[in-house]
Amino acid sequence: MGEQKYLQFPYEINDVTPEEQEQIDKVFGSIVNVYRLSRFGPRGYMLYEPYKKDAANIYNMPLRPTDVFVTSYQRSGTTMTQELVWLIQNNLDYSKAARVPLTERYFFLEFFMFFVGNQLDAFIRSIDSHLNENTLKEIYTVCAQPISKMLAEIPVSTPRFIKTHVPLSLLNPKLLDTAKVVYVARDPRDVAVSCYHCAKLFKTIRFPYGFKEFWNLFYKNMFVYCPVFEHVKEAWEKRHHPNMLFMFYENISKDLSGFVCRVADFLGKSLSPLETARLCEHLSFENFKNNKSVNQEELRNNGMLDNNELFIRKGMSGGWRDYFDEEMTEQAERWITDNLRDTDLRYPHMETTL
Repeated sequence: MGEQKYLQFPYEINDVTPEEQEQIDKVFGSIVNVYRLSRFGPRGYMLYEPYKKDAANIYNMPLRPTDVFVTSYQRSGTTMTQELVWLIQNNLDYSKAARVPLTERYFFLEFFMFFVGNQLDAFIRSIDSHLNENTLKEIYTVCAQPISKMLAEIPVSTPRFIKTHVPLSLLNPKLLDTAKVVYVARDPRDVAVSCYHCAKLFKTIRFPYGFKEFWNLFYKNMFVYCPVFEHVKEAWEKRHHPNMLFMFYENISKDLSGFVCRVADFLGKSLSPLETARLCEHLSFENFKNNKSVNQEELRNNGMLDNNELFIRKGMSGGWRDYFDEEMTEQAERWITDNLRDTDLRYPHMETTL
C-alpha cells in the first residue's frame, strides 16, 4: 500500500461573526472566553477553536481496513451503538466491557478541542474537583493532546475503535473506501433536549439557563457541531455505500433485536439467538443507565460532571414534547420543513408535511 499524499485542509475556517458571538455571550456568559467557536467548511460546521490546530491532520489521518468508526451528531444514540459495536467485534467480552470504561475502548477523535491549551487555570476553577492541582494539570495535558497522534501510535495489529461527531466532509475522503462506519441519526428535537442536558452535565460548559435559551442557539446553528441537518444529510447521501450502516435511533429503540442483527451482519459476524437476546438485555435502557462503564463515571470521579445530571438520561423518543412550548413547536416545525424540503431524508414518525 503506497503512502498517502498529505493534503491541505480544503475548507475555509471562519470565526463566528461579532453578532453571533454577542448572542452566544448573552447565554453562556464568561465561559465563551474559554470555548470560542469557529465555522468550518461551506456548511459552516461549528467546532471549538482548538480544532483548527489538528483539522488537517484529522482530514489526512491514515486509515486501516480494521478501523471501525461510530459517528453521529452528538446525543443521537452514539454511546449504545459504541457498546454494541465493540462487543460484537470483541467476541462478546462482557467482562472486559464492564472492567474497561467505554472512553478507554474508543478514541474520541476531537476530544482535544474541549481543552484549550492556555486555559488550565480556567479549567481547574470550572470543575471544583477534589483532585490536587498537579493531578488536574496532568489530566488536562493528556486530554489536550490531539487524538490523531495517539491513533498513529497504535500497533497495526490492534483494531482501532473511533468515535466522532465530526461530519464526514471534515474526515479523510477515503474513509468509506477503507474503514467501516456506523452512523446514527435521531429526531433533532430530541437531540436538542439531550444536548441541553449534556451542556448542563459538563462543568466546563455548565449551561446556566433553561431549555428555551438553549433552543434559541441550537436551531440557529450556534451550538457545537451544528448545523445538525447538514451533518445528517451528509451521511444519508452515503447510506448505500457498503462500508456505511446508517440507522435511525427511533428504529433502534423500537426494534433493538433487529438493530443488533443488522450491526452484526454489517461487521461480518454471526450471532446465535441466545447471544442476540443477551446483547439486547445488556443494551436495554434499564441496564444501560446503571452500567458505570458507559456512563462517563471516570469523569464524574475527576469532578468534571454535575451530580444533578446523568450522561445516560432517559433514552426515549418524543421526549421533546415535555420541553417545547407552542412557539418553539412551531419554530421546530418550520425548521424541519425548510431543511428537509430538497432532500429525500425523512425521520421516522416525524410529524411534518413537506
